[in-house]
Amino acid sequence: MASSSSMLSREQFLCPICLDVFTRPVSTPCGHNFCMACLTSYWDNAPECQCPICKETFRRRPDLKVNTFISELVSQLTALDLTDRHIWSADLEQVNSGLAVMCDVCADTQKEAVKSCLECLTSYCDVHLEPHHRASGLKRHTLLEPMSSLEDKVCKEHDKFLVLFCRDDSVLLCEACATSRHLRHDIVPMQRAYEEMKDVLGYDEDKVELMIEERRQKVEIMKQSMKQSKAEAKEVMENGAQDLTALVVEIQKSQAALVRAIEQKQRTAEEHADGFISDMEGEVKELQVTGAKMRELKQTKDQFRFLQSYKNASLLPQTADLSAYNFNTHLEMQHIHRSVEKSLSHLRVLLHKMNTDIKQFSDNPSNTSMLRYMQQFEVNVVLDPETAHPLLILSDDGKQVRYGMGSGLWGKPILNPKMFTEHLAVLGRRGFMSRKFYFEVYMGQKTEWCLGVAQASVQRRRGICRSPGCGLWAIWFLEDKFETFISPDVTVYVGKVKRVGVFVDYDGGQISFYDVQTATLIWSFTECVFTEELYPYFNPCDNEYGANLDPMIIVPVSPVQ
Repeated sequence: MASSSSMLSREQFLCPICLDVFTRPVSTPCGHNFCMACLTSYWDNAPECQCPICKETFRRRPDLKVNTFISELVSQLTALDLTDRHIWSADLEQVNSGLAVMCDVCADTQKEAVKSCLECLTSYCDVHLEPHHRASGLKRHTLLEPMSSLEDKVCKEHDKFLVLFCRDDSVLLCEACATSRHLRHDIVPMQRAYEEMKDVLGYDEDKVELMIEERRQKVEIMKQSMKQSKAEAKEVMENGAQDLTALVVEIQKSQAALVRAIEQKQRTAEEHADGFISDMEGEVKELQVTGAKMRELKQTKDQFRFLQSYKNASLLPQTADLSAYNFNTHLEMQHIHRSVEKSLSHLRVLLHKMNTDIKQFSDNPSNTSMLRYMQQFEVNVVLDPETAHPLLILSDDGKQVRYGMGSGLWGKPILNPKMFTEHLAVLGRRGFMSRKFYFEVYMGQKTEWCLGVAQASVQRRRGICRSPGCGLWAIWFLEDKFETFISPDVTVYVGKVKRVGVFVDYDGGQISFYDVQTATLIWSFTECVFTEELYPYFNPCDNEYGANLDPMIIVPVSPVQ
């Protein structure tokens, strides 16, 4: 029986470049052997075509062909080395866990297998294994510890072991498959693929744990928010009911005062009118008597008597001055009526606004109310050209930035310490500290951009490390999805957004990004700790994901309805 320690040595079949067992081995004219992919990559990146070992230079690049003899030896070595390298670790764990592999030949009562034959693809008990110890042809077979499902580990087309992995197609291959249908693909030994994918799986597992932790934190924040919301809702209901009741009482008081004032005014007017009417009636009677005397005197024919009597008759009775009397009480009533109507009209407007707000609060999603609240803190953001990367173009009013040839400073020394030289970024002129602020940016049809806020000391000469503590809180849009700057490759929102609202609560340690058109929350950074001024951060990005020359435009707030 062959073993992994006889005939072939693993070190004889190691590629000098990758230091792993040959994958599709090729030979150079000088006689040295390499993996085809390793040698091809080496020559692609070298100024001249030469052997990596002896440095012999070839005028023409050799046409590499797989060395089938070495390839077959590698296959045999791999087959002999299977148990030592634990490629079938799942089966070994099955053995170690006490789950026995049964003999494939036993017809009646199956016995436990003691060996598995790689050539026969069969597991044998001690009785049925005996021919492998006796027959000369079977003695050359490779016997291993009992394994189940050996046929699954052999290529059904070529009857060779699956010892390679194609990264392009994500399939297991034998040497014949790799040489025939996967000649130009990225092929690696199964062990290396196993270790690499385990590393990837470990990275994804860490990412999953991070996502779980983020969601647990969000759940806790949501619970705290609901607890606070419940308390505030109770307070608003109590205070609202109390204030509205007090308003009703005040209106009732005003109503009673109005009634009393009008009634008192009417009584006074009526008393005044009654006195005036009584006086006027008395004066009318006196004037009637005087008029009668004048008519009688007028009929006197005796001139002597007329003249003597006229002196007394010309004295008119004492009467009131009518101009001193006011007859516009109804005008005063009209004035108070208009004043009351005007006040009630203002009150109705306020009540209508309050009812509208209540209805919107009741009918609209909570994000709408929250966005409307945030928009109260709008600030005027103007871009600072001294911080702009040389390849960025800013508008004269400092409200737009786009990727382009910029001011062409790359041929001159860059002396401005405020300027970004690695990221295609620019900051706002004004920094904010210990307050709330909000601004909106129109993105249009851009395929990539990055937007957020940065602390004053954010790195500008070198790349910003994409991890917590880098001093930049931003979202990054790539074609149709969003990720945060500090968590690469973790999608936090899917979809395209044309208008973005950015809200910062400095003291509350929160930064939120909204899709203004749909009043939808894109992402929030919470429980942040700020120790410096925060500046609006804009990065229009380049054309890596297609035409992306549209500008980022700082626009006035568009109130949500």
